[in-house]
Amino acid sequence: MDDIVASIMSVQEASEGAVNNAFIYLVSLSGILIRIAVTLLIAYLVIKAANTAIDGIILKQRPDRTRLFDERKAKTLSSLLRSVVRYLVYAFAVMAILKQIGIDTTGLLAGAGLAGLAIGFGAQSLVRDIINGFFILFEDHFAVGDYVTIGDVSGIVDSVGLRVTRIRGFGGELHIIPNGQVEKIVNHMGSSMRVVFGVVVSYGTDVDHVIDVLNQDFENAKREIPDIMEGPTVLGVNELGDSGVELRIMARTKPMQQWGVERLLKKRVKDIFDREGIVIPYKHMQVLISMDEQALKGDRTFTVQEEQ
Repeated sequence: MDDIVASIMSVQEASEGAVNNAFIYLVSLSGILIRIAVTLLIAYLVIKAANTAIDGIILKQRPDRTRLFDERKAKTLSSLLRSVVRYLVYAFAVMAILKQIGIDTTGLLAGAGLAGLAIGFGAQSLVRDIINGFFILFEDHFAVGDYVTIGDVSGIVDSVGLRVTRIRGFGGELHIIPNGQVEKIVNHMGSSMRVVFGVVVSYGTDVDHVIDVLNQDFENAKREIPDIMEGPTVLGVNELGDSGVELRIMARTKPMQQWGVERLLKKRVKDIFDREGIVIPYKHMQVLISMDEQALKGDRTFTVQEEQ
């Protein structure tokens, strides 16, 4: 009987010990999870605060309405610093989390030399992206807000980071290009953008009269369209085509406003032509039906004549 009681007591003590160990483990695990959550929250808050400080220092206007940098460079530098801060905070957060779960980060740092050498061979593209990113920024190849063409991608630079450049296409699509793959760049931005298009009048139209009428109205266009910096003006006859005489019109606009100005000028040209009775030639088809004796017998001959 004493042996049975002793066995029951030992089983009870073992179960109580297992429960206590499980409880202690759960408490310890919950403490680790809470500390990890707090670490991630602090990292998030630090990134948000740093981004706010960066924008406040770089993008904020002074009382005299000036900035430390021009708007393009300010946006680019802000994007770069945000990227740097994000990577640094993530690195410190990962080290803190590893320490929380019991991994010796000192040993990791000690072995970082050999590990870095091994990783370096496998991360050559990453290093190339970062180095090329620095050259893009320091040599001012392009900045945030520029209209560029990189390879077969065209659009507005959305952000420039240490590793990638983001370009927003005109259809709304976002192209993410590693900086190491940025080789040939066409920057369409400048002090002004050019608008060039042609209008066609028939050969029977007085070309000098058309040019005078257009140039007179273009004087009003300069005042009414604020995005025009130079022109518009009629350069003269550009081509003698099949349908008529093509006149070339040119103007210069503020950056990124060339498409809107071109549409407005084309509409003005159409309105002027309608007002002055100037006909824009176009291809049309005239069908002539001839009826003779054979036609009276049931055969008809159709002649199709294409006119310009």
